[in-house]
Amino acid sequence: MSDIRVTVWNEFRHEKQHEAVRSVYPDGLHIAIAEGLKEHGITNVRTATLDEPDNGLPAEALAETDVLLWWGHMAHGDVADATVDRVQERVLNGMGLIVLHSGHFSKPFRRLMGTSCSLRWREAGEHERVWVVKPSHPIAQGVGPYFEVPQVEMYGEHFDIPTPDDLVFISWFQGGNVFRSGCCFHRGHGKIFYFRPGHETHPIYYQKEIRQVLANAVRWAAPAVSFENPYGMQKAINEKQALEPIQ
Repeated sequence: MSDIRVTVWNEFRHEKQHEAVRSVYPDGLHIAIAEGLKEHGITNVRTATLDEPDNGLPAEALAETDVLLWWGHMAHGDVADATVDRVQERVLNGMGLIVLHSGHFSKPFRRLMGTSCSLRWREAGEHERVWVVKPSHPIAQGVGPYFEVPQVEMYGEHFDIPTPDDLVFISWFQGGNVFRSGCCFHRGHGKIFYFRPGHETHPIYYQKEIRQVLANAVRWAAPAVSFENPYGMQKAINEKQALEPIQ
């Protein structure tokens, strides 16, 4: 059991419109991701989708979320700016954010990174080898020195992001490209993890290593403490001393 409160967010558009996606994720990518977390003892998981009121992420739901997982691809522009504002505020106040695959172009990630987050890509069903480059990191635990994904969409450098605070994984692709596939950032009081594997027409979110990484990432990104209004005007701790002249 886990008391980490998790929300898995998904556009849930591909699955409704494309049989090739629906055949792999009949209930939606968010359900497959949530099931993987539950397999690893993270049971307090809710899901949300783009077409729900407030894009599935009203302030009350985000207030009760310790870690938000984000999967988006074809409808980044349909996410309301008010939703992005709420997500950004919660991250700065301590909520963890895990951005998956094509979520590199999502509004929340681009705002929090402050860069274009552009990259090179190729859809060719290539083989990917994901190397652990920081084996001591909590997100890398239990996956070995590397793992392989049989068929993927290639993402290649240069990846226009700030230098990660920690780089956990790099990927090599059959076509020769490499990519920083597991990147950790800190923004305000919150932790962010970008994880590349996860295309919608490949069964990547059923793979055991992927599920292990996501469970590890949730535990890493969960806030250790709660920050309630830590900023703004404050009274002096010692009011009398604060008014006395310095000798």
